[in-house]
Amino acid sequence: MTSHGTLPSLDVHLDEAAADAALREDARRGLTSTPKVLRPQWLYDARGSELFEQITALPEYYPFTAEREALADGADDVARLSGADTFVELGSGSSTKSTLLLDAMSRTGTLRRYIPVDVSAAALEEAVPALVAGYPDLDVRGVVADFTANLHSIPRVGSRLVVLLGGTIGNFEPEQRRDFLAALADTLDAGEHFLVGTDLIKDEATLVAAYDDAAGVTAEFERNALTVLNRVLGADFDVDGFSYVAAWVPQSSRIEMRVRADRPMTVSVPALDLTVSFAEGEEMRTEISTKFTREGIASELDAAGFDVAHWFTDPAGRFGLTLARRR
Repeated sequence: MTSHGTLPSLDVHLDEAAADAALREDARRGLTSTPKVLRPQWLYDARGSELFEQITALPEYYPFTAEREALADGADDVARLSGADTFVELGSGSSTKSTLLLDAMSRTGTLRRYIPVDVSAAALEEAVPALVAGYPDLDVRGVVADFTANLHSIPRVGSRLVVLLGGTIGNFEPEQRRDFLAALADTLDAGEHFLVGTDLIKDEATLVAAYDDAAGVTAEFERNALTVLNRVLGADFDVDGFSYVAAWVPQSSRIEMRVRADRPMTVSVPALDLTVSFAEGEEMRTEISTKFTREGIASELDAAGFDVAHWFTDPAGRFGLTLARRR
């Protein structure tokens, strides 16, 4: 274990060189595919993270508020039913909702450890010290890792509750989701628990508005992926030459976020020794957000080896939280 910054401890399983290599390979694959596509990891540099924090406060962006309401109502039940003494948070980021579960687990008297997992050491160093200041007896062990590829990096200690919030599981393609849930099941011992947040299917107008806000913050956030490509790979994307599109795809039950070329253009990507052409109107997908039903997520969890222990939503029924127990 490596001492790092102000964290009590930080395990690094993803250094900057490895992260950079993974992003480069992803960019090469995505820019040369048909249709073109980027993983959402490209969105979250410092500016992107700042923009996302702004998005969570927008009136149209109900998922953040709805999930928080659901957590506020259900956290005590999660703590009681799981009986966990170790809280593992995947993609912890700013950890803004973590206190709801930390407080609930403290009230049960079981809380011993908090293990935030994130690709960004900087995010962990910024969020965790302030978060745990109110829990002086808590054993905190940060893990720098891509949890979609490094679930084995989660310490096998205590009785674990693994948590994936923010509807993040909706960012996975169906086969990626299946593989992730199966890998998570293999990581957990029988009787350990998984809490997952899922945005629920609703009317198209509400869904599209949540990802195409009137203030244009989401548009700037999604186009930020091009800015990151320019900075990291020396590309020459004309960011202002791309419009933003959010589209509901009912057959996939998901919102797709895309950037669309307003004119024909040729983009040079020197770091990849690559030249990429865009036709006028050609779109590149930057993110997906799948929406679920209660029955749908329960079926996927069951197939991976989990039993649903509890289901709850916010009062308006917009966002679901599923507590599942490893069989």
